[in-house]
Amino acid sequence: PTMMIILVVLMISNFIQYANTPGKIIALITAIPGILIAITFHEYAHAFVADKLGDDTPRRQGRLTLNPLKHIDIYGMILLLFVGFGWGKPVEINPNNFKRTISIKKGNALVSLAGPIMNFLLAIIFSIILALYLRFGFIFAITNPVGHTLALIIRYIISINVGLGVFNLIPLPPLDGSKILVALLPEKARAWYTNNERLLYIVFIIIWVTPIATMLISPIIGGINKFLLSLIYTIAGKILI
Repeated sequence: PTMMIILVVLMISNFIQYANTPGKIIALITAIPGILIAITFHEYAHAFVADKLGDDTPRRQGRLTLNPLKHIDIYGMILLLFVGFGWGKPVEINPNNFKRTISIKKGNALVSLAGPIMNFLLAIIFSIILALYLRFGFIFAITNPVGHTLALIIRYIISINVGLGVFNLIPLPPLDGSKILVALLPEKARAWYTNNERLLYIVFIIIWVTPIATMLISPIIGGINKFLLSLIYTIAGKILI
């Protein structure tokens, strides 16, 4: 209940800010495709890797698909839309089903890492798409409303994937980064981490609802976006976006 109250307060406060600014409402609408793509492919990547490692749980639950309806969590999507951080429906796995050639610890880490890696790959792919679009359709992109909107949508796809990928690598439960960290920790540290997951979850909520999360990951997101911008700039033939 406490978490739900926090979510509602965040959504209402941000909605009020957006409601009075038509430009922000347009930005929200153009961001929706990026959110659907980022969350869908992120969760699909978890399911795909788990399936390849021998766990058929995601397949049996219908998660081995690119159908957004199977992966979208309405609260997580709305928060990603208004706040900038959100989530999809978690992919359930059973590590005991992993092939015997891989340890449960390593398998969990690979499944968790698959989501953020997918987001970064999508960011690179759509950066190349945007660069080619600007190179060969620059006039259409800047003079035609449809062309401009399309360029804006692609830019949101890039930025949302970068943000979601970096955010999920924060090493706190319930994020992917926590499972990756557990796999890397020595036994004693791993035991402490596992025994204090509830406390660490509270820490996550605190940094999430305050500016701390933004302060921590903004430099990383900025660095990745700078790299992608240079990639776009190079491919597009030095045409500024």
